[in-house]
Amino acid sequence: MSYNVMTLLDAIENLRHQLNNFANINNLTDPEVLSLSQRLDKLLNEYNSNV
Repeated sequence: MSYNVMTLLDAIENLRHQLNNFANINNLTDPEVLSLSQRLDKLLNEYNSNV
């Protein structure tokens, strides 16, 4: 795997943990939860276009 893909995987994993932690504390419709989810979606789409 290239450096860029590895960096992307690290960012995905970190954001996934952050989203899970925040969603466990807050309502799933909380604006911050939705924002984190959208950011994770973008990273996952970027990852899928690079592999």
